[in-house]
Amino acid sequence: MPERIGVYPGTFDPVTNGHIDVIHRAARLLDRLVIGVAMNAGKGPIFPIEERVELVRAETGSIAAATGATIEVVPFEGLLVTLAREHGAGMIVRGLRAVSDFDYEVQMAGMNRRLDQEVETVFLMASETNQFISSRFVKEIARLGGDISSFVPQLTHERTLARVRHA
Repeated sequence: MPERIGVYPGTFDPVTNGHIDVIHRAARLLDRLVIGVAMNAGKGPIFPIEERVELVRAETGSIAAATGATIEVVPFEGLLVTLAREHGAGMIVRGLRAVSDFDYEVQMAGMNRRLDQEVETVFLMASETNQFISSRFVKEIARLGGDISSFVPQLTHERTLARVRHA
């Protein structure tokens, strides 16, 4: 049976418990999961790309052990289907939080399908406890002095607070 390889892209600025939930669930379905950390300077990330890659690696290490999947974390820039091709992935994994995400995600899936018909997009619904979490909200709450500890893993929590305090 061929190896089942998927790509899960995102900016991960910062990586949230919602991301971790999708990564864990995707890893249970795949032999190898490539997490593509997008450069995406247009979003004005608070963490440089190298630190985002490091944080995602640190926060997902135990998932590989728990699921038996190989998890790779790589920075990327450019087309998502190019990243998928480079890693031999036949699947793009996308997380959906709410109906509002669906419209955008379906359009993106359609465009990716036109660019490469060999790559399927699979949507995983966020679990009920993570449906409202977004990196944008986490950053805003942290900047305003709110408690983000239930939205992000511990290391990311510490680094996010340090980053927004220095900003």
